[in-house]
Amino acid sequence: MLLTIDPRDSRPIYQQVADGIKALIAQGKLAEGASLPPVRQLAADLGVNLNTVATAYRELQKLGLVTISHGTGCVVTSSRTTERSQDQLLRTLRAALTDLKLSGVPSSEIRGLVSRELGTGAKRRKP
Repeated sequence: MLLTIDPRDSRPIYQQVADGIKALIAQGKLAEGASLPPVRQLAADLGVNLNTVATAYRELQKLGLVTISHGTGCVVTSSRTTERSQDQLLRTLRAALTDLKLSGVPSSEIRGLVSRELGTGAKRRKP
């Protein structure tokens, strides 16, 4: 599993781990039924504390993205978060867009970033 921790990132490490796994699920790189690495293994791979990875896994479980059980470990259960309404998700998106605009990123560049994240940028630019 390809996850990286950025020490300059203001988010806590457990949040970086959880966000990285969410991104892999959203990109289809972790499908429903896929097993996540054991806590000890991922912690060793990332060079972080066991509790950090365990906290990230619990956060993902709260969102309904994984199921944690002793014996089988942590398994991806869904690619959709059911606990957050569309309004809540739109508020999050608006906040991110506002941060980008306030940072001076032009609208055209924001559109390009969104297209790339959705995987549509390369398809539209073929000659």
